[in-house]
Amino acid sequence: MVGVIKLPGSWRSFLGDPEIEPWWRELANWYLGEISTQDVFPPQPQLFAALKHVEPEKVKVVILGQDPYHGKGQAHGLSFSVPAGVKAPPSLANIQKELRRTYGEERPGALPPTDLTGWAEQGVLLLNTVFSVRAGQAFSHRDKGWETLSQRIVSQLGQSKQESVFLLWGNPAKVFRPLINEDHHLILESSHPSPLSAHRGFLGCDHFRLANEWLQAKGHPPVDWFAAKGLF
Repeated sequence: MVGVIKLPGSWRSFLGDPEIEPWWRELANWYLGEISTQDVFPPQPQLFAALKHVEPEKVKVVILGQDPYHGKGQAHGLSFSVPAGVKAPPSLANIQKELRRTYGEERPGALPPTDLTGWAEQGVLLLNTVFSVRAGQAFSHRDKGWETLSQRIVSQLGQSKQESVFLLWGNPAKVFRPLINEDHHLILESSHPSPLSAHRGFLGCDHFRLANEWLQAKGHPPVDWFAAKGLF
């Protein structure tokens, strides 16, 4: 029963096999009970999509979300992302707006994607700190155990010596800052891209350009923020 929510093998090893720990068994049993009686997003096969797309040693950028979108057909396991053809929710629309502001002169007419799988394929870990949500009920799966997993992921990445950029947007993401060793990683903070807060620092933050400049200075390829799915 517990095995229904197995982590990708590379992440299981990287995180010290959390599936044998009591908290994981409790989380797994709760989650299986929840999906048996409720509509839950993302669909179970996409629960760990963020981890399936990027192996731990290939993570270049970490973008922390909160919980998945709770509207039907939106969440597919990558923070802030929606499947191709789905209208961008407000936070994602502001991410697109910031990309157009940053790169408008360099990429005239180019449209930032709504399906961010192309980012994940380049080493961007699009991690929701809560991995699931009930349909139509934002934050309904908080404090069920997902935070233990997301904290361990950020801590393990943040204490490793491989060089990554952590984009912490909004206060819930900034809470993770103490888990990250700033001797090896770049941390960029701003307000959340939600329409309620984007004007308080996210719009105009230039995080996408700053992340790429830091990666290139460290000898890593930059992220093509306009890349569509399947190009890498």
